[in-house]
Amino acid sequence: MKKYELTDEIKTIYGHTLHRIRACVDVGNNVKAGDFGGWIESEINLSHDGDAWVYGNARVYGNARVCGDARVYGNAWVYGDARVCGDARVYGNARVCGDAHIYGDAWDKPPLYIQGSKWYVCMTDLTHIQIGCQTHSISDWIDHGIAIAHRNCADDIVPEYVWYVVTAAMRYGTADERERAQKLLEEVYR
Repeated sequence: MKKYELTDEIKTIYGHTLHRIRACVDVGNNVKAGDFGGWIESEINLSHDGDAWVYGNARVYGNARVCGDARVYGNAWVYGDARVCGDARVYGNARVCGDAHIYGDAWDKPPLYIQGSKWYVCMTDLTHIQIGCQTHSISDWIDHGIAIAHRNCADDIVPEYVWYVVTAAMRYGTADERERAQKLLEEVYR
C-alpha cells in the first residue's frame, strides 16, 4: 500500500531537487491522508514499509537509513552509512554518523559526538569510539590511544584526544575501563 506521494511542490538544495510528500493514507495518530510532510529527492529515499518517523528539524542524508519504528527528531542528524532501527530514538542535537548502527533501546544515553577538532569523535556503538577514520574499542583506545594519536597527529593534540577517550570511557565504559581511563588522564596531564 502506498503511504505517500510526491507533490509538484519542489525546492533545490545543494543542486538536488527535492519534492514535498503528501500522505495517501492515515499513518498513526498524527498524520491524516492529505497531510503534507517533509522533502525527498525521489521515491527511493522513503519506504512505504514500517512506521519510522523523521520530523522536526531532523535530517537524514547520505546512505543513512531510519527503519522499523525508529524516531529521529529535534535537531538530530543521521548520516553517512548510519542505521537507526527498531524502537530507537535519536533526538535533541544528537549526531549519528559513519557506520553507526542503533537498534531498539541500545543507547540508554545519547551517543557521544564531538566535532570542531582536527577529527570528529563519535561512539559507533556502545563499546567503540571513532576518531577520524580510526575505530577501536574503548579498552583499545585506553591501552593504545596515545600511540595511535602520535602516529596520526601533532603531539600537542594528543592530550585533547586522550580527554575524549576518557570522556567516552566515563560515560559508556565498564568499571575497569573507567579506572584505567582515569589513570591515563592523570598520566597525560601530570
